[in-house]
Amino acid sequence: MSPDKMTHMANQIAAFFKTQPHVDAAAEIAAHINDFWEPRMRAQLFDHVRAGGAGLDPFVIEAVEKDLVAPA
Repeated sequence: MSPDKMTHMANQIAAFFKTQPHVDAAAEIAAHINDFWEPRMRAQLFDHVRAGGAGLDPFVIEAVEKDLVAPA
């Protein structure tokens, strides 16, 4: 998947969970990614965050950096 598409998808997930009251957005983003993204997509997300995470919502980066997203 292109990095732009992966970033867009992750940011859409973040945008949704940031609007939900009384939730830990990073944890909910991670849960969604763990449930619905295949291992190759998660690996690409990890690589993108390690490379600086350009364009990613800070909550997506937090979810990866806090090891909430399962490694591929």
